[in-house]
Amino acid sequence: MVRAFRAFRTFKTFIRRSLVIMAAGILLFTSTFVNSVSAGPPQIDTYAVGAALIDVESGRILYSEKGDEPMRIASLTKIMTAIVAIEYGKLSDTVKVSKNAYAKEGSSLYLKLGEEMSLNNMLYGLMLRSGNDAATAIAEHVGGSLEGFVYLMNEKAKELGMKNSHFINPSGLDDGEGHYSSANDMAKLTAYALNNPVFQEIVKTKAKKVPNPNEEWDYNWLNKNKMLGLFEGADGVKTGYTKLAKRCLVSSATRGGQQLAVVTLNDSNDWSDHARLLQYGFANYPLKQIVSKGEAVQGSTGTASRSFYYPLLEEEQKLLQTGVVPIQEDTMDYRLGQRGSLQILLDGKQIGAVSLELANSEGRGQQNQPVKEKSTFSFQAGEMYKESFQKHYWRMIKLVTRILFTF
Repeated sequence: MVRAFRAFRTFKTFIRRSLVIMAAGILLFTSTFVNSVSAGPPQIDTYAVGAALIDVESGRILYSEKGDEPMRIASLTKIMTAIVAIEYGKLSDTVKVSKNAYAKEGSSLYLKLGEEMSLNNMLYGLMLRSGNDAATAIAEHVGGSLEGFVYLMNEKAKELGMKNSHFINPSGLDDGEGHYSSANDMAKLTAYALNNPVFQEIVKTKAKKVPNPNEEWDYNWLNKNKMLGLFEGADGVKTGYTKLAKRCLVSSATRGGQQLAVVTLNDSNDWSDHARLLQYGFANYPLKQIVSKGEAVQGSTGTASRSFYYPLLEEEQKLLQTGVVPIQEDTMDYRLGQRGSLQILLDGKQIGAVSLELANSEGRGQQNQPVKEKSTFSFQAGEMYKESFQKHYWRMIKLVTRILFTF
């Protein structure tokens, strides 16, 4: 009898240990599976104190390290100088070099006192050679004075939502403590500027010849941005350095119709870091078309007025949702053919909207066709599967626990 009881206890202990091992195995497998479903992009590090990676079309920040920390930005300032000059100035205007601009400290085009040059050509000198004399001359011409131009710079920063930025000069020289920006702010500014064709053409130029009124030979300006020759598809933007700011760089590249821009502040290994961050962005956040122009939209009599693209991780695609916001039929907009808007959400947060228009005769024949990859604020199949798997997982844990403590 005693032997039988001991054998039973030994068997009971064996079963409990076996169940514990089985439970641990289930936990390991299921937790690994759930983590693989929700895993983000691979980790990446840089030598920069502050860094940001942005998709130019959507404005989505894809990577950020101390992205909102105000820092010195050196000659990256000239990105703001250039876009303000392009928007407020006239490219054919003649800019005259004043006493204040002549022999400005730091990097220079070595313009002569009183020398005259078109605003267009001077912008090339500003962005390719980082001329501080050009920055001052441009600012005085476009803004009426340095103070007037700096005011325009800060107004543009407010307009773009650059909350951690303030400018006190057009060059980025270390003139005081009030001149700063952040990696995320500079990324926003760069994405905005790259949508201007004049700016884009200037910053992608590797070399520029400009007439020299003082000599028989022309100015021949080579772009300081080595990324234009180091990275396939590189098309901008600006280098920067001061003793206090250290090495700063903004670069951009376009591949497969997608343009990305990288900002690094105080980075001792910037060329390599930019190549890695650009490659990281293209590999992990390809630009996806969410809706096509003219596409019939479920839940509306209208069609999309434009195409909409957004950079997405592979696992984020199942988190997309769309919903139609109609307009009243008795409004003037409705009579003019407007049919509301298509709201686009990622994981419950709105990432964009596309206005809907009355379909033309050709489009009306397509209105009843099923719309792929979209539903009106409904969960996607992938999410439903993930949710049901998680419920099944917890049921298994509860079952094993009950067996362990009731056997």
